[in-house]
Amino acid sequence: MPHTIRAPALLHFAAATAEAHGVPPQDARLLADTLVTAELWGHPSHGMLRLPWYLDRLASGATVAVTAPEVVRDNGAVLVVDGHHGLGQVLAAHAVTWGVERARTHGVSAVAVRDSGHFGTAAYFTRRAAEQGCVALLATNASPAMAPWGGREKRVGTNPWSIAAPGGRHGTVVMDIANTAVARGKIHHAKERGEPIPEGWAADADGVPTTDPRRAVEGLLMPMAGHKGYAISFMFDVLAGVLTGSAFGTGVVGPYEPTGRSGVGHLLLCVDIAALADPAEFGHRMEALIAETKATPTAPGTAEVLVPGEPETRTAERLRTEGVTVADDTWAALTRVAEATAVPLPVPLPVPLPATHTAQEPPA
Repeated sequence: MPHTIRAPALLHFAAATAEAHGVPPQDARLLADTLVTAELWGHPSHGMLRLPWYLDRLASGATVAVTAPEVVRDNGAVLVVDGHHGLGQVLAAHAVTWGVERARTHGVSAVAVRDSGHFGTAAYFTRRAAEQGCVALLATNASPAMAPWGGREKRVGTNPWSIAAPGGRHGTVVMDIANTAVARGKIHHAKERGEPIPEGWAADADGVPTTDPRRAVEGLLMPMAGHKGYAISFMFDVLAGVLTGSAFGTGVVGPYEPTGRSGVGHLLLCVDIAALADPAEFGHRMEALIAETKATPTAPGTAEVLVPGEPETRTAERLRTEGVTVADDTWAALTRVAEATAVPLPVPLPVPLPATHTAQEPPA
C-alpha cells in the first residue's frame, strides 16, 4: 500500500541520510530539497526513488561527499569549473550563484561545469536564476539512453535542458525536458509501480518496441520527435560534455550505477534582463504573452490552456496540503536506507477510514 508523507518529513529524512554518508548539512538539505521539490511538482521519477541511488554512489566513493568546486578558467563573463566528482545538485547551485553574479556585471554569462554528477531536475536551478532577474538556460549531458537515429545501440544520453524566465505576476515560466520521448526516471517509476508504459516510449535491448518497463530499463528510450530529438540531444552533448571538458557520449555514467565516476557536464547561460530592457516592462510583456496564450480557445476535452511550469506550480500547492504519495517499491528502498543509516523513517499520514453508514431500523 502506498504511503503518504508530509513534504517536510521527507525532506528531513533525505537530508539526514545524506549527512549520514558524510555530506555537509547545507549540501544535504539542498540534495533533499531537489528530490522533495520534484515530488511536489508531480515528478516522482526525479524524487525519492533516486535517493538510494545517490547514497549508493556516495557510499562507493563514486560521488565525493564534500563537494569542492574549483574555478579553472575565469574570463569574466565565462567561468569553467571543475566539480571534482561532487554532488551535481551542489555544483549546479554554485553555477547559478556565479552565473547570476557575472550576468549582472557583464549582461550575460556562461558557466561550464565538468566532472559533476546528476543534479535532478534542471528546472530547480533555472527557476533560481529567473527569480533573481535572469533568463536562464541550463543544459546537461547524461549516460547513454537512446540509439543514434538509425542505430540500435545506446550511444546518446537524454541530455535534458531547461529554460526559465520571470513571468511578471504569474511567477516563473519554465520548460524542462529530456530529448527522449520520456525521461528515463519515468520508466523506473513505472517499474516500481508495476505499471506498463505507453507505446512509443521505449524499445527493448533488441530494438523492439515495448510497454514493459523492465525490458525498457535494459533497452532504449525513443527520441522525441524522431530524428529531431536525436539531433538536439547530440548537440547538447557538444555543449555540456565536449565544450566543458567533461565526459561525453558513452563515457558518462548514470546515477543508478553505484560505482564509476559520473563525468557529467553542465552549461549554464544567464542573461540579465536589466541589461536588455527595463525589468518592469519585461514583466508586463511577459504577462501579455501569457494572457494571450491562456485565452486561446480550448480543444475538445481540454478545460484550460496552461503555460510552461504552471502544472508543476499547481500540483505543488495541492501536495503541500495532501502530502506526497510514495510507491511501495520506493518505500521499501527507503526502509533499507533507514536501517543502514539509523535514520528513522518519516511517519506516514493516517489512512482515511471509509465512510460508515448506520443501518436503518426495520419497519415496525
